This record gives sequence, C-alpha cells and structure tokens, in this order.
Amino acid sequence: MGRMAELITYAILAAVLGFFFFMYLMLRRTVTGFKEGLDGSRK
Repeated sequence: MGRMAELITYAILAAVLGFFFFMYLMLRRTVTGFKEGLDGSRK
C-alpha cells in the first residue's frame, strides 16, 4: 500500500512539474513573439 501511494505521489509531482514547464515554455514563446512583433512594428 505504502509503495503504491509513493508511486502515485511521484506521478502527480511529475505531472505538475511537466505542466508548469510546458506553461513556462508557452509563456516564453509568447513573450518573445510579442517582443519581436513590437520590434517589427517599430521599424
């Protein structure tokens, strides 16, 4: 029982970490695209 609960806990932690990493990548890509758009409109 304890072993299974441990595995489930690690699985949830991994899923949360992966989700935050994915969100970070999407946000960073959006921000860089936004900055490039600003630079392009400025020229």
